[in-house]
Amino acid sequence: QVQLVESGGGLVQPGGSLRLSCTASGFTFSSYVISWYRQAPGKERELVARMASVGGSTNYADSVKGRFIISRDNAKNGVYLQMNSLKPEDTAMYYCNAYRVHFGIKSDYWGQGTQITVSA
Repeated sequence: QVQLVESGGGLVQPGGSLRLSCTASGFTFSSYVISWYRQAPGKERELVARMASVGGSTNYADSVKGRFIISRDNAKNGVYLQMNSLKPEDTAMYYCNAYRVHFGIKSDYWGQGTQITVSA
């Protein structure tokens, strides 16, 4: 059974930090591109950060560059998002995503999400 389970969300004050974790099971995690997305109320889901399956290359939304860091531990089937200098506009539901196209077959898995609220 494929699962992505996020944890680490919560309430934090502006300027604070949080670390999100996502643990995968039921598929070959190391061969997937791993991403964090977020969706704020009334807004579309947006890509926050992405890490390649091989080589470790990363991409970040302009709004989080220099503040957020994505990492992965293939031995633990885990992906992490270190979020620093948090702002109220970072408030959203954060989702972990695993994606690959293998021999023409697309696999696209999502976690259930974890809520981040940045507020004084």
